[in-house]
Order: sequence, then C-alpha cells, then structure tokens
Amino acid sequence: MPKLTVYFFLLSSQVYWVSIDYLLVAKLAASCGSYFTSVMYVEHWCEEQFKTLTIGGPDFSQNEMLPDHIEILVWAVNRINEPDSLYGILQSHKLTSQIITFEHEGNWGKALEYYDLQVQSDASILKDVSSRSLSLKQTGASNLSSFASEINDMTQSRPYKGLIRSLQQIGCTHVLDMYCRGLTSTRDQLQHDLEFAELQYESAWHAGNWDFSLPCVVTKFLPTPNIKCDHFNENLHSCLRALKEGVLSDFQRKLRDSKQELVWSVSHASEESTEYIYLTIIKLQMLYHLGMAWDLRWRTCPDNSTKFCLLKQNVSPEPVIPSIQQLSWLDMEWCSILERTQLHMNLLEPFIAFRRVLLQILSSRDCMLQHLLKSATTLRKGCRFSQAAASLHEFKLLSVEINGQCSSLYWLGRLEEAKLFRAQGQNVMAINLAMYVSQNYRSNEEASDVYRLIGKWLAETRSSNSRTILDKYLKPAVSIAEDVNATAKNAMERQCQTHFHLAHYADALFKSHEERLCSNEWQAAMRLRKHKNDSDLVHGLLEVEGALMEKTDYSMKIHELQKQVAMDKEEAQKLQDDRDNFLSLALEGYKRCLVIGNKYDVRVVCNFTTNKLANGSSHAKVLRDLVQSFKFIPLVYQIASRMGSSKDGQGQLNFQLLALANGDRIKDKQRSRSSFVVDMDKKLAAENLLNELSSYHGAIIGQDTNKKATLPRDLRNLPVLELFSRSPHYLLKAVNEELPSPALAFFRASTVPVVTATISIDRSCQYHEGTFPYFKGLADSVMIMNGINAPKVVECLGSDGHRYRQLAKSGNDDLRQDAVMEQFFGLVNTFLRNHQDTWKRRLGVRTYKVVPFTPSAGVLEWVSGTLPLGEYLTGRPVMHYFFLERFLQPAEWFEKRLAYTRSVAASSMVGYIVGLGDRHSMNILIDQATAEVVHIDLGVAFEQGLMLKTPERVPFRLTRDIIDGMGVTGVEGVFRRCCEETLSVMRTNKEALLTIVEVFIHDPLYKWALSPLKALQRQKEMDEDLDTSLEEPQNDYQGNKDAARALLRVKQKLDGYEDGEMRSIHGQFYVKGWKKFSIYILPAHLILRFVSLQLKTTQQEVLYVWRALTSFPVAPPHPLSPRDHHLRVTATATLRATPRATATATFVTTLTSGPSPFSLSCPFTLRDPEADPHSRRDSHRD
Repeated sequence: MPKLTVYFFLLSSQVYWVSIDYLLVAKLAASCGSYFTSVMYVEHWCEEQFKTLTIGGPDFSQNEMLPDHIEILVWAVNRINEPDSLYGILQSHKLTSQIITFEHEGNWGKALEYYDLQVQSDASILKDVSSRSLSLKQTGASNLSSFASEINDMTQSRPYKGLIRSLQQIGCTHVLDMYCRGLTSTRDQLQHDLEFAELQYESAWHAGNWDFSLPCVVTKFLPTPNIKCDHFNENLHSCLRALKEGVLSDFQRKLRDSKQELVWSVSHASEESTEYIYLTIIKLQMLYHLGMAWDLRWRTCPDNSTKFCLLKQNVSPEPVIPSIQQLSWLDMEWCSILERTQLHMNLLEPFIAFRRVLLQILSSRDCMLQHLLKSATTLRKGCRFSQAAASLHEFKLLSVEINGQCSSLYWLGRLEEAKLFRAQGQNVMAINLAMYVSQNYRSNEEASDVYRLIGKWLAETRSSNSRTILDKYLKPAVSIAEDVNATAKNAMERQCQTHFHLAHYADALFKSHEERLCSNEWQAAMRLRKHKNDSDLVHGLLEVEGALMEKTDYSMKIHELQKQVAMDKEEAQKLQDDRDNFLSLALEGYKRCLVIGNKYDVRVVCNFTTNKLANGSSHAKVLRDLVQSFKFIPLVYQIASRMGSSKDGQGQLNFQLLALANGDRIKDKQRSRSSFVVDMDKKLAAENLLNELSSYHGAIIGQDTNKKATLPRDLRNLPVLELFSRSPHYLLKAVNEELPSPALAFFRASTVPVVTATISIDRSCQYHEGTFPYFKGLADSVMIMNGINAPKVVECLGSDGHRYRQLAKSGNDDLRQDAVMEQFFGLVNTFLRNHQDTWKRRLGVRTYKVVPFTPSAGVLEWVSGTLPLGEYLTGRPVMHYFFLERFLQPAEWFEKRLAYTRSVAASSMVGYIVGLGDRHSMNILIDQATAEVVHIDLGVAFEQGLMLKTPERVPFRLTRDIIDGMGVTGVEGVFRRCCEETLSVMRTNKEALLTIVEVFIHDPLYKWALSPLKALQRQKEMDEDLDTSLEEPQNDYQGNKDAARALLRVKQKLDGYEDGEMRSIHGQFYVKGWKKFSIYILPAHLILRFVSLQLKTTQQEVLYVWRALTSFPVAPPHPLSPRDHHLRVTATATLRATPRATATATFVTTLTSGPSPFSLSCPFTLRDPEADPHSRRDSHRD
C-alpha cells in the first residue's frame, strides 16, 4: 500500500486517484495524539521513499537536526512507552540522538554534558530551526503551522530546558537555582515560555523554596496533551505553600483547578499516549495525598479518620504533627504505588520527590527517615544512582540529628550506602563499608544480611579465599539467621536467602574442585605420582645403592622422593576431602532452602538434583521426609532417566514412567536395523516403581497404564470401524453398542486426565474430581496429516466440555526429544518471567504439551489458531502485510507486530542455545490472534543439522521474510535488545538449564543409543573371525557419548564461548546473528548454477526468471547488453506462458532442496518483471 488513494466517482463513472503525502499524514496523526497511526504512516512513507521497508541509512552529516521521519518516530515512540524501538530508530551519532538516548536511559549526567555542548552551538541550532520552518511551509504544511511553531519554539529553547531538567534530576539544587536566575535575566524569550515557568516551579517545590513566584505567563497555544503546557507544577507549588502556611482558600482553589485541569487533559488525551496517561494518574495520586495531608496537619478528626473533608470550621489554629499511626494510610498507598509501577522510574521519581517534600511540611521526622531510606533503595534498583546518593546523604544528616549513630535505622542506611557503592562498581569501598557496619551493628535480625552480603561480594569479586568467605561470613550469616526464633515472613525469607547463598557458593567450589580433579593436567599429575610411588622403583634404587661400593650417598635422594610422594598424597587427599565437604554443604543448604521457602525452588531443585544424582548422597531419606514432593515435579523426567543405574533415586513420577516402562515397544523396522538399544535396566526399574505406586494408587495407575495402553488395540479389532476417504478428512465411525465391554466401561467410568490439558499441581496429591479435565471420549472424525508416518489429528472430549485437539504420532521421530525441548522452553520462560527487564517486555517462547508413550509414539497438543509461515508467504514475499491485513486498528497493529518481533527474538536465542535445526517455514507457526511464533517438529536439535548431507550452519532462521515483519527498524532496536536480554537471562541460569538437557546422557535417544563403538561390538559378536579389541576407556563419560558431546556444546554456548573465545552478551549475539548472516544470500549463487545445469540454460536467463518469480527489487549491476536484453524478454515471455503452478513448483523444489534456513517456502509472485516494482504489493489482494 505505497500510496494513500482517495476515489472520486463522477457522473461519467471515471475514477481519479489523488496521491497524499504519507509523511504529512504522519505529522497530522502525531499532532492529534494518534501515535500508532503516525508510526504506521511513517513506515508507508519509508517504503515509498526508499523502495523497501527500511528507515534509511545512517546520517553522518554535520546537520544536527534529525530528519523529519526520524523526528516523528522518536516523538511517537517516546509517548507509546516502548523501551527498545528508539535504539533502532536513532542510527546516527549526532548530539541530538545521543541526548535522546541518554534521557531515555535515565543517564542524566551524560545528558547534561551534551546539553551543554548544544548550548555552545546555539547559533547553528537557530539556523537549522529557521530552515526547517521554511521547508515545512514550502511542502504545503500550512495547516500544521501551530504544531510546527510549537516544535520550532521548543527546539530553540530545548538545550536550556534540558540543562534545567538534567540538573534537577541529578539533584544539583544550588546550581539549578543560580542557572535559572541567569537565564531569566539574559534570555527574554524564556520569560514568556510556559514550559520554562513550569520547570522553575518544579525546581522550587523540590527545593522547598516557598518564596518563589513568577508573573502570570500567557501562552499563545491551547493546552494539548502532546506539549507540556499545563500549570500543574505551579498549582502544586501553591498547594504545598498553602498547606505549610494554613491558607485554606488558596489550597482549595489551587487544588480544585489542578484536578480539573488534569481530568480535562486526560479525558481529551489520546488513548495511544500511554506515557502521558500514566503520568497524569500519578499526578492525581499526588493531589489525593495532598488532600489527606491537609486533614492531618490542620484538622483533627474525632474518629481518627483520614477522610478529606476540608471544613473551615474544623481548621486547627496551629499545625498538628501527625503520628506514625496517622500516616499509616499514606504509607499503604505509597507501597501500593511502588508495587504497581514496577520500578518505572519516569513515574516514580516525581512521586518520590513529592512525598519527601510533603513529609517535610508535616514535620514527621521518623516517617521522613523511613521514606528517605526506602527511596534510596528504590532509586538504586532503578539505576538512579545520583538521586539515591542524595537521599542517603539527607538520611544520614537527619538520622544523626535525631538519634545519633545508635539507632538500627542509621546502620541500615549505611548498609544501603554500601549497596549503592556496589551497584556503581566501587567494590572495595562497598566491602570495606559493609565490614565496618558488621563490626558496629549488633542486631541479630539484620546482622545476618550484613554477613551474607560481605560473603557474597567477596565471592563475586574473588577478593578473599574460600575458607575466609565461608567461616567468617556465610556460615555465621546462616547461624545468626537460624538463632532468630521468628516465624514471620521476613524472617523465613531471610533464612532461605542466607542458606541459598551459602549453598550456591559451596556448589561453585565443589564444581571447581570437580573440574580440577577431572582435568587432563590432574590426570597427568596422578600418573606421575603413581610412578613416583612405585615401590619396585624405590627398592631398585636401594639395591643399586648397595651394589655400588662408592661414597655417593643416595639415601638423601630417596628420602626426598618419598617426601614428595607424601606431599602429593596429602594434596590429593585434601582436594578430594574439600570437594566432598563442599558437596555436603551445598546439598544441606539446598535442602534447607526447599524446606523453609519457595523463592529459589526452581534453581535449588535443578542444582540439588544434578549434584545428588550425579554424586550420590546420604540426604535422600531426610529430603523425602522434609521436602514436599511437588517441588520436584518439573524435573521428574530428569530423575526418571537415572533409573536403572547404581545411583538410582526414589521419587514420585508421572507419565515419564510409562514411557520408560514401554522402552522396548518399538517398530520391527527399527529393531531389525539395530538402530535402537533397549535399556532393560531402566525398563525394569520403571515397571517396579509403577508396581510399587499401584499399592498406593492402584485404580489410577491401572487406568493410566493397562487400559489406556490396550484400548487402541481393542478399537482396531472392531469390525464396525469404517474409514471413508473424504479429502482432506477421513470419517471415523464407531458404534458404541458393539464396543467390547472393557472398552465401553472404560469410556463410561474413566477418570484418566486429558494428557494435553494444563493441570494445576495439587500439593495434597489428592486430585479430586472436578479439579482437572478427564477423558470422556473421541470426536467422530479424524484428520490424517501429510508425512511418511501419516500422523493423526483427533479431538479428545474432556469432562469440562472442551474439545482438546491432539496429534498422535508413531514413526521414526522420538518424541522424548520434543518433550525435553518443551520442558527446556518452559524453564526458560520461568526465568524470563522472574527477571525484571524480560518480564516488562513479556519475552517468552510459546510451548505446547508433548507426552511420549514409547520411544517412537506419543501425543502432542495441537496448537490451534495458528498458520504456518510458509502458507502465508506463498505468493507474497513481504511478511509485514500479515499485520496490515489482520490487525486493522493501528494500536493493535503495533502491539501484534511488537509481540511477533519479541517472540522471534526469544525463540531464536533459545533455538541457538539448543542447536535447533530444520527451521523451514512450515515448521514455524504464527498465531493469528497474538502474532507470536510457535516452533514445531523439534527433532533436529543439538546441532544435528551439521551432520546432514547439506549442513545447516546458520544459528537461527533470519531470512528476509522474517525481518520484513519487524518493520522499518528491522533487526535493530526491538529484535536486537530482546535477543540480548534473553541470552543474558539464559547465561545467568545456565546450571538449571543444563540440568534439563542432561537427561539425554542417561536416557539417550534411539538415534544416539547405538554408538559407533557399540555397533562395531555387535558386528564382532556376529562375526567370530573379527579379532579387533574394542575395550571402552575407563575414564569415559557415563551414558551416551554423543549426548555428552551435545551437552558440552550447550554448556559452551551458555558460558559465552564462540570460536574458542569467551565473548560478552553483545559479542556472542553479534557473531552468531550477523557474522554469518551472509549464509542466507551465498547459497543463492550455488542454487542458481544448479538450476541452470538442470534446465540446460544459462545462469543469466535463470536469474531473470528467478527475479521475476521472487519479485526481487534488484537492478542489474550494469546496463543490459543486447543479448542480455533478449534473454530477459524471452524469459518474460516464457514466464507469461508458463502456468503458475508449474513455474512455482519447479523453482520451489529446487530452492527448498538447499539448506533449510534458506528455504523461503514459496515466497514467489508471478508477475511481469517490466511492470512497476510496487505492483506486487497489491496483486495479492485480488
């Protein structure tokens, strides 16, 4: 849709097309607050201007003004409240771009520096603004004169206002006051600037300057929600001054005017201006608190109510200092605001400053202390370090003035100061201050936190040895926390936190020792020590000494050798003892975490399970008695995979037991090819455990195993079943009266849960009827899908009235890998939800249920409401039309495209970590309601694609069609930052993620179960003449070697290793996402040559046909020669005469035979290549 057209129907039935400038429409949309509409039309303009969906190249000119379309996008995105788009829009390094970025990030110190540079170049700014105003008038934007004039006036004074705003945010009150006075006296145009007056009033009430006043400022523009031209700060300053002095009339009038102004502005504001609406709500909250504060200061209610009455006759002649109990309601409201804003600092900062000034006026010093301390914590967590330091400085002065250095609150403030130093990277100062606090602060309730933080910081910075960290800090922190006999929630959380940090550090030490003991260097040293300790060698030396009748004394050499041997033994024994002690300490700490609280359940369960099952432990019985079993449900497959070995564990398991018990139920083809090895130990262990569970839950276990397994065979033997071919469905008919009685009873009385339904965990293990949907029957139709194994889609009827579509598969695919992949995705989603930045972005990977019953059969949840990307891209190589066609409202269009980009980013990073391959466009679905992508068919993982005949070397699918759906910013901005955030969270939680993948070592897939060594061993058993010795090394991994190698590669990625080098988050993402990006383009030349050979024609002619089919907007690199022109005309004529299906099938078959990431899944449109290059955009609408 490159041109917006208006149709005029005349009497002669003629239609006239009138072109409209998209950029002008975008400016109009921005001026009326329709920011999503503005973004959409800017993208249409970019597509028309640059002939492709891009924002244009970087601007390195000397002009400091941003281009028109960039300025509109920045204006709109800042008010949409989206955190990442700005980074994709600003691609230059101009001062203006840098300032916008610094303000967006809250880096006001750097913004102050760049604003000062802009002030120094004020003359050039005014010149650019004047030329901009002239260009706007020349382009016919006279109807935007008011809007353009506002923008120009703002631009002229922007550096000065930016300096004021930066100084205010940093907290330089004195410098700000002097600077405002200087501006007022030297720059006349600012005296009539309403925004400048508002900034001055804001600075005045921040500093408590109640004598400040300005003459009435009259603006020539009407108040709009797009420009800050209201009088809120002026009214707030007057209300606070009236509250302090007790002038009720002024207080009522200003409060009423301010409320009316805010209500009017928010009612007329665009719904798309989320940032403005949220800020207005915060301002209304401030006025509400202000009204309650009047009742507390100037009026005493008999019933101690805080209702805002403002009755003149009840005004107290003298101000009243409210007590802490009277201010409790305000504290509750403040805590509620903190929880709802979720550290959105642009909303919290004004309210924090207002609350500080309000408590100053109320003269509530105790509440003021608590507020300053809590504000410092909030500002530190929001990375507003300068404001946090200002709050702490005021806190220390007030605390010493009130109570000296004896109060516990003072030492908590000093501890918060140490946390601030740590957050700013001043590690030595933070540790020293925390140690000073620990020496002077003796409160048992908080002392454990002090010791814990010191130990944690010393461990992270590696500033001390492990013995000091454990014995002086982490262990005492646990002891102090345990000594506090409190059952309060805070006390229990503190105990859980101290136990976790102790266990986590001990676990890290254990893994370090384990790696050293397993390293090649240590093994070589052990062989050398064994050689030194050889008794025969020592005796031989003694015999030599006796035989040689010389004066040389060899006893000193022998004693020295024996001393070295003793020292080596002592070192080895100490290392092994330390390893065992660290393991025991880690397991004990993890156990206490699971018993006490739930905060660290996911990480603790993963680490505990890995250490316990890998190394054995005596904690199993204690763990079973104290820890609730439901906490181990997420890792039940990992626990079950260890069954059958000498390190088995006991536990409560679910459907995975059935899959293990059916480990020998494979097809005869697989058995005859010897491609699968049945692990009878695991099979027997699973059967024994099922039998043991049957003694407790016999009815349920019987339903889940016997009847459920035998029912399909009963149904297959029914003579009344008929299959009628009705493309694309097959009708399945069954007569209930002729069902066998066991099967009929099963259908009528079964309470077997629907395996693909989401069932909440019942911690009591009762699962009463009605708490989960159970199986009631099957629908009367089944759909048979394409594929060599012909999977079936059935509808399961649930007891809750819902129909659950399921895909039943039986063939060569091992669904256990899909199940573990979905489990891996689910764990990643848990960590993404628990992280503040990824939670705000709603990052996640779409998952579905996978239930394997045997190594080659199982059931998958059908993902309803989705469409394969390949089906949509057939005939249309531009993905962005998906959003324009399905989401007609601009706000919904922007939201769904944002969800698509974030979903692609998260799934790409997760797929890269697990080495997910075979990502052609039919294996990627898109939800037609939410626009999120769903990856299916996860059989090629752990970089198995590298073993294919045509290796898949790309890290994830990022073709031009995928990028096209992301908008004009492409891979920059939202996609890049979401990728980095996802990768960062995964690297932080690598231990837990590795625990999920580790299941393949102990329950390997049938592809890996028969290693080359075992295959040769079987050949040896069949061929008696084969005398090759095939003894496995004793120091090899347990379990499957291929799985261990795959796990090692996943670990390397999570550690940040690429090409043998350790990389940062940005470096790792850049290498994998961009360095190999050309792989998507490079195979085109190879495919072109292949096609030309197959069709027995020239590559040039194939290239023309290919460009015609794919609608490439690529011009020839040089003018066409007569021969090339003839080839192009001939190819075009051939193309016109060729049926669409034949031409498409020929090229699609050829293209999709290449590497999967390059398979574009039929993104071809049959058209005249000589026609307008934009004609393809409208052809698909016919």
